[in-house]
Amino acid sequence: MWLSLLNTLGLAWWIEVKTEDPSYTYYFGPFAAQDEAEAAKSGYVQDLQQEGAQNIQAAVKRIKPEQLTVEGSHLRDDQETTVTTQV
Repeated sequence: MWLSLLNTLGLAWWIEVKTEDPSYTYYFGPFAAQDEAEAAKSGYVQDLQQEGAQNIQAAVKRIKPEQLTVEGSHLRDDQETTVTTQV
């Protein structure tokens, strides 16, 4: 219930993973704490690497995504200023 409330208020933590080939943005979560999301991030990245995704960027953000998977949404570097972790 607590996590649901955090998510409804936009206060939950999510892992945003962007891939260039194929061009997708994935959201994994929600998480109650930033450190929980950070700990889970590498597992999601590894899964996408095993599926053949290329140029993967992952970041932990406090957001409320409207969709969990967005096709063709990889932003160019000049369109986003959020700090991401290259893996």
